Amino acid sequence: MKIADKVVVVTGAGSGIGRELVLLLLSKGAQVAGVDLNETSLHETADLAKGFEGRFAGFVASVTDRSAIEALPGQVIEYFGKVDGVINNAGIIQPFVRLNDLDYGTIDRVFDVNFFGALYVTKAFLPHLLIRPEAHIVNLSSMGGFVPVPGQTIYCAAKAAVKLLSEGLASELLQTKVRVTIVCPGAVATNIRENSGIATPTTTSHSRGSSALPAAEAAQIIVRGIERDAYHVFVGSDAMLMDKFYRISPARAARAIANKMRTLLSA
Repeated sequence: MKIADKVVVVTGAGSGIGRELVLLLLSKGAQVAGVDLNETSLHETADLAKGFEGRFAGFVASVTDRSAIEALPGQVIEYFGKVDGVINNAGIIQPFVRLNDLDYGTIDRVFDVNFFGALYVTKAFLPHLLIRPEAHIVNLSSMGGFVPVPGQTIYCAAKAAVKLLSEGLASELLQTKVRVTIVCPGAVATNIRENSGIATPTTTSHSRGSSALPAAEAAQIIVRGIERDAYHVFVGSDAMLMDKFYRISPARAARAIANKMRTLLSA
C-alpha cells in the first residue's frame, strides 16, 4: 500500500517506534491517527507533528479497553473521513524473571496489551478497511515471537500469538484488498522499559545500548515493508540472523539465547 494520501492509525504513538512511525508517515503524505494511553507523551508527539498542516490527530485510549477501541473507528472516520491502515505497535515487556516467579496479574497485563490489544484494534477497524480500494494491517510481533527468551516467556508467548494471528488473518484476506504485514523487531532503542513499568538490564534485547537499532531506522524499515506489501519484516540484523538460525536449528538457537540469559536469571 502506498502511504501518500492514506489515513493510518498508529497505536503506541506517544514514544519510541510509534512516534517515529507517526512522523515518517506524515512526511510521506499520510494523515495519522495516533493512539496512546499516555496523554502527556501523545501531546509531545502532536507537538512534533505541528509542521504537517494538521494531518495528525491524537486519541487517548488504552488498547486493552475493548469498549474504547470499538468506538475508535467512528472517531477516526469522523475526523479524517476514512481509514486505510492500522499499525498495532503498542506493547510492553515483562519483568525479567522465570515463569515460576511471575504473578498472574503481570501475566494478564502482558497478554492484554500485546495480544488482546492488537486483536481488539484489528477487529474494530477491519470492517472499515475491507471497503477501501486498498488497505493494510501491520502487527508488531518480535524476534521473541519466534525464538524463546528465558525471563520473557510470557512476552514471547504473546508475541508468538500475534504472529500466528496475523498470519492466519493474512490468509483469510487473500481475496480482498487488505494486506497484512507481520513485523519482528530485534533490539530497538526505545523506552519500552519505562512504558512497561519495570527496570530491565542493559544486556537485554530491549536495551538502549549501542547495538540497538535507532527507533527512526526501525520505522523506515517498517514503512518500506508496508509500501511493498511485505508478508514478514525483520527489523535489525539480529532479527534477520536469528530467523535464519532458528529455522536451521531451533534447539541450538534456543540454547544460544538461554546461555546469554543465564547470568541475568541467576542474579
